[in-house]
Amino acid sequence: MNDDAGTRLALPALPRVDGRARLTVKRRDMRSVIDTVRTSGAAKLLFPRATERLDVLLVNTAGGLTGGDRIELDIGIAAGATLALTTQAAERAYRAASGIARVESRVTVAEGGSLLWLPQELILYDHASLRRSLRVDLAPSARLLLVEPVIFGRAAMGETVRHGAFHDRIEITRDGVPLYFDSLRIEGDIAGRLARPAIGRSAGAMASVVLVDPGAEGHLDAIRTLLPATGGATLLAPDLLAVRLVAPDGYTLRRDLLPVLDRLTVDTLPAAWRL
Repeated sequence: MNDDAGTRLALPALPRVDGRARLTVKRRDMRSVIDTVRTSGAAKLLFPRATERLDVLLVNTAGGLTGGDRIELDIGIAAGATLALTTQAAERAYRAASGIARVESRVTVAEGGSLLWLPQELILYDHASLRRSLRVDLAPSARLLLVEPVIFGRAAMGETVRHGAFHDRIEITRDGVPLYFDSLRIEGDIAGRLARPAIGRSAGAMASVVLVDPGAEGHLDAIRTLLPATGGATLLAPDLLAVRLVAPDGYTLRRDLLPVLDRLTVDTLPAAWRL
């Protein structure tokens, strides 16, 4: 088809991921159970086990994220209830031809409630563009265990993230007062930036772990003995423990991270982490 008439053949717009999930959890008869659940688009929630706590698997049925995609998650945990959230597999942020993928999560935890935020790794591919945010609002007696592992390309596949954009924001408040804030912004030559000694010393993977619990201080010494030389743990408050860990690749990161998570979950890490 020629262009003599000044008209052009329009290419069809690529479909975009638009997933939304809302979940509320309550305590009933000494167990944590679903109160309400709603999902739409590519965001699905699966409930694999029935125990005293409620376990949920977050699934992106689109298989990954690219520019223009959006996932939103809204969770409410009622008084005395416990929720453990993980993902069915590693999330993937693929090359973005244009636009930015966005993942926004909000969680509120009422008095005596507990959240175990335990997603598996996020894998960033070359030229990925992702902006991610997590806000957790805790009541004064609520508890939290949070992990966010990130892999910059799969080393075993010879992948290097030479260009891209990753903005990550974690905000934790207690009774409306800021408790923990972490923001990461890395753009351009990601591999080059991670190679800098003050940033990553050529790390290909990293993880952050946060524990908000009255017993946090009692874990500090044990966690430090579990960490490699590329990890560190510190007590930001008597009930606030923060752990940082970098590794050359995803395999090493998971190997070093699992003992830490096993201790902090008292060996009740969701089964998806073992598959």
